[in-house]
Amino acid sequence: MSREIDYGNLMHSAMRGLIRTVLQEVADHGLPGNHHFFITFDTNHPDAQLADWLRDRYPGEMTVVMQHWYDNLEVGEDGFGITLNFGDAPEPLYIPYDAIETFVDPSVEFGLRFETAEENDEDVDAAGQLDEDMPETEEASQKSTEGDVVSLDSFRK
Repeated sequence: MSREIDYGNLMHSAMRGLIRTVLQEVADHGLPGNHHFFITFDTNHPDAQLADWLRDRYPGEMTVVMQHWYDNLEVGEDGFGITLNFGDAPEPLYIPYDAIETFVDPSVEFGLRFETAEENDEDVDAAGQLDEDMPETEEASQKSTEGDVVSLDSFRK
């Protein structure tokens, strides 16, 4: 029986560790400078916690924005909790790291995308970096559940 190193899962684990480290820094010190995050996650993940009305509105995936207003950021080993504002209504969320599909900080042109076996590998290079496609803002993603993406060029100065 041959044994192989599962580089794909090891890389995803390392990338999720990076997200955890970044979020812990934000929890400890706040968002520095112009940094902000677009985080797309699987709303059907068994450990994801969100209001029923949000799960109904986003039955597959949802993109949230951490920028001007967020509260109660608690970073754990397996995921993070945060309260975000949806139409002037604060809603608590719990997002497991393995539910995250994309993590983007457009202020520094950084993005990670987590591919599954059935997705096309051509969009991600060996380091897991995104090509030019980035998720839309929270407001834009709320208008469409089709998973629209925009070019990173729209965020460049």
